[in-house]
Amino acid sequence: MALELEGKIIRKLNVQTGVSARGNWAKQEFIVEYQEGSFPTQACFNVWGEDKVKDMERFQIGDQVKVSFNISSREYNGRWYTDLRAWRIETSSGQAAAGYPAQPASSGAAPAGAPAPQAPAPTAADMPDSGDDDDLPF
Repeated sequence: MALELEGKIIRKLNVQTGVSARGNWAKQEFIVEYQEGSFPTQACFNVWGEDKVKDMERFQIGDQVKVSFNISSREYNGRWYTDLRAWRIETSSGQAAAGYPAQPASSGAAPAGAPAPQAPAPTAADMPDSGDDDDLPF
């Protein structure tokens, strides 16, 4: 299921990089503020992969965007973590960012000629041990 949300980028967090069993990875999170009824609400999205992180440079704080994303959750040590993974970001005028091809919402199959999917995101087991006593993976 593909979801969409329109709002304003209010913050871009620092790029995170690392090495997992599957190779190098890069991730960037950004915060979008949108209207939920009469109150502004914020959501934290992320993009994975060096190409998509580089494409985030074209968006600035204050830009009105439309984010297409998927939701996924995973369990780690009895706690659940939810990701809002952006797979397409475009300005509210409808111009898609380079590197964010449109994905059909009704079909799970990739269109012919589409690039191969990227390797899965690293899991908690791939993260380095920080030596802290808490059970958080970050």
